[in-house]
Amino acid sequence: ALSLLVALACSAGNLSAQSISLGLRGTGAFPTGTFSDPATGCGASCNGVDPTLAAAKNGFGYGLDAGLQLGIAGVYASFDHINFDCESSTCNSDGKYKLMGATAGVKLLMPGASIVRPFVKGGVTFNQLEGGYGSGQSTELKTDRKPGYEVGAGLDIGILGLLSFTPQARYIGQNFKYKVPGVNTTGAEPTQGANYFTFDLGLSVHNPLGGH
Repeated sequence: ALSLLVALACSAGNLSAQSISLGLRGTGAFPTGTFSDPATGCGASCNGVDPTLAAAKNGFGYGLDAGLQLGIAGVYASFDHINFDCESSTCNSDGKYKLMGATAGVKLLMPGASIVRPFVKGGVTFNQLEGGYGSGQSTELKTDRKPGYEVGAGLDIGILGLLSFTPQARYIGQNFKYKVPGVNTTGAEPTQGANYFTFDLGLSVHNPLGGH
């Protein structure tokens, strides 16, 4: 009988931890690697870095999140829209990069009943990058939508049992093939990394499964 009571209590606890969430976040993005290489004043290439897809500066954007949490483990899907400034011999000081895409992955919460719960997450990204150069800001560069990855960690801070404030940091790694009209017209399309870190501040609404 005691074993049955313990099993029922654990089952109820797991059920109460199950929820569906929807959230909105603001994002600060910080490019790294070849994506942030200045690559200025060196013609078609600079130490192996094509300045066509380089010299990205810190950017800002927003994102949407949806998740299904089943106790400690859960799955999530998200959308990102980030604008990076660009300054190189190719895009000048008026250049912009726009990144848009979706991510699907797994989120692991630390066990416990505290209102502050650390988490780690990892997923597969499907992003696309566009570059606009000069005062007209027309699209002069467009990448394919190739899988990449993200890893992250943060805190899930509960508010009144229905809301969560979610600060987090992420790293996104990806390699893009890209085209520039009138430039990349023959041979294989060039490939280059467009990696970056983010710091996000999010707010999400939770709907516990089972109505609890």
